[in-house]
Amino acid sequence: MPTLLLSPRALAKRLAHVALALSFSVFAATASTAVAAQGLPDFSELVEKVGPAVVNIRTTERGRSARGGSGNEQEDEMAELLRRFFGQPNRPGPRGAPQAPPDGEPQQRGVGSGFILNADGYVLTNAHVIEGAEEVIVTLADKREFKAKTIGADKRSDVALVKIEASGLPTVRIGDVSKLKVGEWVIAIGSPFGLESTVTAGIVSAKSRDTGDLLPLIQTDVAINPGNSGGPLINMRGEVVGINSQIYSRSGGYMGISFAIPIDEATRVSEQLRVGGRVIRGRIGVVIARLTREVAESIGLGKPVGALVQSVEAGGPADKAGVEPGDVITKVDGRSVESSVELPRIVGSIKPGTKAALQVFRRGSTRDLSVVVAEFEPERVVARKSPDQDGAKPAAVSSVGIAVSELTDVQKRELKVKNGVRVENSEGAAARAGIRENDVILSVDNVEVTGAKQFESVMSKLDKSKPVTMLIRQGDGAKFVIVRPVK
Repeated sequence: MPTLLLSPRALAKRLAHVALALSFSVFAATASTAVAAQGLPDFSELVEKVGPAVVNIRTTERGRSARGGSGNEQEDEMAELLRRFFGQPNRPGPRGAPQAPPDGEPQQRGVGSGFILNADGYVLTNAHVIEGAEEVIVTLADKREFKAKTIGADKRSDVALVKIEASGLPTVRIGDVSKLKVGEWVIAIGSPFGLESTVTAGIVSAKSRDTGDLLPLIQTDVAINPGNSGGPLINMRGEVVGINSQIYSRSGGYMGISFAIPIDEATRVSEQLRVGGRVIRGRIGVVIARLTREVAESIGLGKPVGALVQSVEAGGPADKAGVEPGDVITKVDGRSVESSVELPRIVGSIKPGTKAALQVFRRGSTRDLSVVVAEFEPERVVARKSPDQDGAKPAAVSSVGIAVSELTDVQKRELKVKNGVRVENSEGAAARAGIRENDVILSVDNVEVTGAKQFESVMSKLDKSKPVTMLIRQGDGAKFVIVRPVK
């Protein structure tokens, strides 16, 4: 193959083209890297905007001479490390560490975070941050310190409002939680382990996470540790969308799952605290439980929606409205109750004294009831006497291993039931289902039990090869159990 020869001028031109192509490639790669870098979030402007309104909250209590070390060697060693490297005050330890202050002298109790709602000094935080504190000290980002007055704290929502005597303070901007999307970036600013003005970032992992609390929570993977409690969760527009409140942890430290109280719920609570010092909620006087899919299908409801009523407070709003143990409350004022935890949230938002419409599922059909909502108050524990068993006549039902007896009028009054039979003995399939002696059977497969003979008749007509669903009164509450035949 002949060799191709180029003149010096042609060679120079070819080399120039190659150099230009290489330069363009390098430029394109650099530009691509720059674009990629620009796509990463930069939180610095958010921190500059919101940071001045985030505060450190320190609480104190009077020292007790009985206080010693934490009793946990690892905790004491961690406290010593924090003191050495970060200037944190050391806690009393078991090995030559400083002793607790004498009785009556203030000592640090805990550290948390908060943020300023308005320029005249109202600060929002968690109720657990200030719980039991004799003195609350708020430190601003500019290092000014103020003794704060507690306006109010609501343990059920874990929201608290404190006030410092200052004016012209920097404030946060409140965001719209309904516009918050799963997967979007959020940041937290607070004082983890007492280290002030610490910023961490992550994404929204889930919304309306049901943790069993009064409020549905926002789940994130933002690093939250002790001391972050009460600090703001901030979106990329610099708006507060939540109060960092809880973490899921087996070690006491951050494990990748954090929870925040939605800011719309928190501000509603804080407004009531500001006006009246407490939160007023509605109640109807029922104890509820979760409804399983298996039970829902067995009683004819189909889907496991609603709140299963275990017991009804005697003389309470629900009792007066005709609600019975075993009812499933499916709607309140037209709002669907999707799960048991939603019922107290819905009822709690209704103003006491208001008449509300209830829809309940009872023995295969729905019923509409009207209830006058009362004001929530601390639950009272009522001691029950053991039922008088005089006159009880047992009747054995061997098919499921239950022996029952009639309820006397005294027993019905004591148990606050209209009908049913008392379990004298439980064995075999019934015992495996959780039925115990002294339980009261109220219904069988949606058929109300009126007496021992009727109960025996109902049981004799059932297909003994199929499970049977019973509504029983156990202790102070009612629940459904499924008795499966022995195979």
